[in-house]
Amino acid sequence: AQGHLVGKSLVEDDLIPQAKDFLAEVKRLNKRLYLPEDHLVVSDFSQPETAQIITEFSNEDIGVDIGPKSISVITDIIDSSNCVFWNGPVGVFELESFSKGTKEIGTAISKSTKSGAFSLVGGGDSVAAVKKFKLENEVSYVSTGGGAMLESLEGKVLPGIKALQ
Repeated sequence: AQGHLVGKSLVEDDLIPQAKDFLAEVKRLNKRLYLPEDHLVVSDFSQPETAQIITEFSNEDIGVDIGPKSISVITDIIDSSNCVFWNGPVGVFELESFSKGTKEIGTAISKSTKSGAFSLVGGGDSVAAVKKFKLENEVSYVSTGGGAMLESLEGKVLPGIKALQ
């Protein structure tokens, strides 16, 4: 959405206009949005030994996780937050070689929760991640309905709630 190369990483092209609108809204509201500055990439999923940390993608790179600088910045943001909503892992956490970012984000959320923050993990992949890393009992709330959770936060009335009203 910002015109940066992402190599062979998966991209949902149909959502690029929505991403552009979101970035414009963040700017209009004068809010801060953190996007990863470094990335763990490989040239092929079957070759984790090709993994390297980069700040700019080549055409052959496949993004598989965030890099150490990004992990540090995000965990610092979590550490200073009173409320954390997590919707979506930051890497291909299902593969051990590419799970560090997601695991460290989950661990930071757990630590923040233990320090008194409210934490909500939403969405199937996020739930799978907290379960994989045995963190599901270390956050305030886990919801498998990630999309519905986000729509509710937007102020939309969910169909199930509407039916009950």
